[in-house]
Amino acid sequence: MNHWLQERPWVLRTISLILFFVLWEIAGRRTNPIFLSYPTAIARAAVDVVVSGELFFAFLQSMVPFLFGIAISIVGGVILGLLIGQIWWVEQALDQYVAAFNAIPRVAIMPLVILWFGLELTGKVVIVVSLAIFPVIVNTYAGVKDVRGALLDIGRAYALTDMQIFFKIILPAALPFIMAGVRLAISLGLVGMIVAEFFTSVRGMGAMILLASNNFATAKMFVPIIILAVLGIGLNEFLLYLEHRLAPWRVGERDR
Repeated sequence: MNHWLQERPWVLRTISLILFFVLWEIAGRRTNPIFLSYPTAIARAAVDVVVSGELFFAFLQSMVPFLFGIAISIVGGVILGLLIGQIWWVEQALDQYVAAFNAIPRVAIMPLVILWFGLELTGKVVIVVSLAIFPVIVNTYAGVKDVRGALLDIGRAYALTDMQIFFKIILPAALPFIMAGVRLAISLGLVGMIVAEFFTSVRGMGAMILLASNNFATAKMFVPIIILAVLGIGLNEFLLYLEHRLAPWRVGERDR
């Protein structure tokens, strides 16, 4: 039985999901609707906001700063992580700044972000980047530093140039670390997008959540929350698939 379930993990996932929604439905119906809604009520609210076009408009408004912020975070984070991991003087010059900025609570700098970059797209993108770029930098750096000395010695023994060693040994070895950083960046980027909209805008998914909360429309408030959760899961699964395609040897290592 265990072997059968191991070969079909979707069975346990489906059972777990059904059980979760059944328990949520029961608990939600017994709770004051101001404090907690339940799946069938949320589904009715979802139909209303989809038919009215409100959800689609809010989703598009949120995706623009999210996509810009994530693109900047991934490209900039990978480049900075590789430079810090590969060049000693860049590491000495920037390492303390990365640690310091990563430790600052983002809520503490919201007033400055709004003051410097405004309430529109630029301010939102800056907030997303401030949360999402550091996991990419740190994981990329860790991946470069994790490359075994023996692998580098083999490359030198085959008379590979520094550029060949980087592209054939260091970068492939660091790729799983980079992908882990990107997955973290996606999650934090979604958080940053909502936080940015709480502080800087009356549009988007964050504004939709805030408005529904202020009107005690709990079922409606859950709709964008669930959409964001599904989006996060979907992006994470896509990145795992992409990692398996780009670094198939890691799949074999995990199975051992």
